[in-house]
Amino acid sequence: MSSIVLVLLGFTILFIGYRFYSKFVGIRIFDINEKNHLMPSKEFEDGIDFVPTKKHILFGHHFTSVSGAAPIIGPCVAAYWGWLPALVWILFGTILMGAVHDFGALVMSVKEKGKSIADIASITISNRARLMFLIFIILLVWLVLAVFAMAVADLFVGIPSSVIPINIEIIIAIIMGYLIYKKKMDILIPSLIALALLYFFVWVGTKAPVDFTEVMPVQDAKNLWIILLFIYSAIASLLPVWTLLQPRDYINSHQLIVGLGLLFLGIFVAQPIVDAPALRSFSEPGVPSLFPLLFVTVACGAISGFHGLVASGTSSKQLEHLSDARMVGYGGMIGEGTLALATTVAAVAGISLVTQCNLPSVGQVSDLNWAVYYDSWAHASGNKAAAFVLGGGALIQSLGIPESMANTLMAVLVISFAATTLDTATRIQRFILKEFGLALKIKPLTNRYVATVIAIVPAILLAFWNVSDPGSGATRQAGWVLWPIFGASNQMLAALTLMVLSLYYWQKKKPILPLLIPMVFIMVVTFTVLVSNAINFYGHNGILFGLTILLIGLIIWMVFEGVNKVLEIRRTQ
Repeated sequence: MSSIVLVLLGFTILFIGYRFYSKFVGIRIFDINEKNHLMPSKEFEDGIDFVPTKKHILFGHHFTSVSGAAPIIGPCVAAYWGWLPALVWILFGTILMGAVHDFGALVMSVKEKGKSIADIASITISNRARLMFLIFIILLVWLVLAVFAMAVADLFVGIPSSVIPINIEIIIAIIMGYLIYKKKMDILIPSLIALALLYFFVWVGTKAPVDFTEVMPVQDAKNLWIILLFIYSAIASLLPVWTLLQPRDYINSHQLIVGLGLLFLGIFVAQPIVDAPALRSFSEPGVPSLFPLLFVTVACGAISGFHGLVASGTSSKQLEHLSDARMVGYGGMIGEGTLALATTVAAVAGISLVTQCNLPSVGQVSDLNWAVYYDSWAHASGNKAAAFVLGGGALIQSLGIPESMANTLMAVLVISFAATTLDTATRIQRFILKEFGLALKIKPLTNRYVATVIAIVPAILLAFWNVSDPGSGATRQAGWVLWPIFGASNQMLAALTLMVLSLYYWQKKKPILPLLIPMVFIMVVTFTVLVSNAINFYGHNGILFGLTILLIGLIIWMVFEGVNKVLEIRRTQ
């Protein structure tokens, strides 16, 4: 099969979802056409977190904040089962579940004065549910921070040519923010110049890579990058959003559009044949079950609870008009689905164009194809985002771009979004810790600097802590061992957010089946995975087993609170 067929099919489904389904849920459920709604960005404008922002700029922030490394790593690994399961879940999960979840979380937060999902849970369900939500979110965000910092560090060490352009982008974004917000320049010209400068430094990076492994062991180099990344994310999260967050994310949104454009153009030029089977044979030894593992492996490529945190944590505080929520919320997830689609095509077709390469879990390979890359589950999960970098790089090379430059472009694309997620997640964790401090009357947590330190220190410990992997028996960083828990708990957070949305709009007499059906499906899938993880950790690692049991307990408690609220409302009707 030609990869062009997959691309055209994907584009068609995503377009139909945005054109028709987003309009249906926006009008029938979320009431986005409501006139004269007082927006939190204007009511509480402070120049730091609450800043009215034009929808195209906010789309750039939201899109790049939610499009981290997970929608790239997840589909790269999920292609192990063949192209069909990954593609079906990415496309239909995006338009029917993930985008509806993001859209709803954004609108609900705006209508509740920019409150977080946890705060709204206290209004919709109970104060106990709010507390449980806060604990669940804090644990999840620590894991997000650890995993994304390790992913970026791995890429910096593996592709040192990406170091200069990524770090120069920070300086360019600060200058751009100053010109736009202080000098009142129109955003178009500075953003185009910034993008051109970024690509110039991509070329510089290929000529002058910054490789710490020349002076220290590989693991020490990764650890150094992890520390530097957390220092950066702490500082960036404390700055006003217009200083770095918005302009850098706007540059990244342009970069992603250009990068995806090059990728899809490369597909139409190279026309690689889909190298993977539609569905892998389950008679092969060692093939893990498709259900439920596929759904949490793809993770953010279809639906993500973290998106609800971004929607209610930062984006709702910047939305200028209620009607903009459709483009920012639903459209942002369509963008992420497009990225996951490109990643899948790179993994099932693009890698067949690669000759000499170095795979993280295998080493040097002379002739790459799907069967070599996905020869075992251990290798597929160990290679992480390599299929996107190598396969995507090969597709871009078909346009005449040199190999080193193409691979650097792909690496910069991945790192830009993972780094964006890092400081956005740190900012969100600060908000959540402040809420937690207010709920329990712990005054130090309400201090933004104390909360920022507490936001990153446990994540650093997760990144440096080595544990035994129950799957392979090898010693690995705790963050990577916890990746299946991240996928499951992240999507469980999405299910719990959908539960809050369902109760919120049910009380407003709105049709809630588009919220309720995804909620039940995701809840069943993720609860099954968490229980399976708990069984695997039992007897191998007491701390990881205890953490998984804690997450399961929080979920059961929150679902109980939700059911109790439904019964309470029915009794009063």
